Amino acid sequence: MFESFGWNSLVVNPADVHRPAKAQFQKTDKIDARLLCKELKDGRLKGIHVPDVEREQLRCLFRRRNDLAKEQRKIKTQVKMQLLYLGIEIPKALDRPHWSHKFRNWLKDLSFDYKTMDYCFQTRLEAYDFVDKQVQSVSVKLRAYCRKHYKKDYYLLRSVPGVGPIVACGIICELGDLRRFKSFKQLASYVGLIPSVHQSGGHLRTAGLTPRANQLMRSYWVEATWQALRFDPVMQVYYRSHQGKDLKRILVKVARKLLSRIHAIIKTETPYQIGVIK
Repeated sequence: MFESFGWNSLVVNPADVHRPAKAQFQKTDKIDARLLCKELKDGRLKGIHVPDVEREQLRCLFRRRNDLAKEQRKIKTQVKMQLLYLGIEIPKALDRPHWSHKFRNWLKDLSFDYKTMDYCFQTRLEAYDFVDKQVQSVSVKLRAYCRKHYKKDYYLLRSVPGVGPIVACGIICELGDLRRFKSFKQLASYVGLIPSVHQSGGHLRTAGLTPRANQLMRSYWVEATWQALRFDPVMQVYYRSHQGKDLKRILVKVARKLLSRIHAIIKTETPYQIGVIK
């Protein structure tokens, strides 16, 4: 809107604006405006990527699906908690993270001593069925939109072991066009697969992954990494070559390797080939 009036606008991350120690304890609009003007005058402000309206609204649909999936997991936990509270044991053959039709039918066939508990349990199952239908509906719409409007990138991403339909949609929605990253380091920093480093004198200390990340995509990336280890022989060899080290550190290394390969196939527009060492 500002550009339509001939004004150049710059969107920056508030955390990147330098604040002296004094300004950290005295925060007013006047002080903030003065700091922004000073940083802009000195040329130290760097703009961040702002997605267009179409990509932003697509991202909202992806995040809506994530919210529904969280609600679905919450209801599943509540149902199992209710069964545990009542002393009802779930058959081992049906006790799986993914609720099969047999398990859901078993839940619906349960009966209790009093009608009050029957109604209470019924409402929980109805809530689960409603959210489950919403998750499926949103997932179908999300995949269909990405296949239609981002067909090339979608199928390039799907060629990578571990990257399922939802993860591919997440990359398109949350990260946008990977070609906009000038280097892999920028992409890894945006996702949050870089260490948090603190150095004082000759002492260097790392404190796990940086908290500055796209938390949603980083969690999806961990899931994709585990799947890639199941189906890609090259990733399996890379994983075993680091055995003996901390498991979390190894997983981060594999996740970075997977991210690097995905960045490469998008930039070269070449489908991924399983088991090919490059």
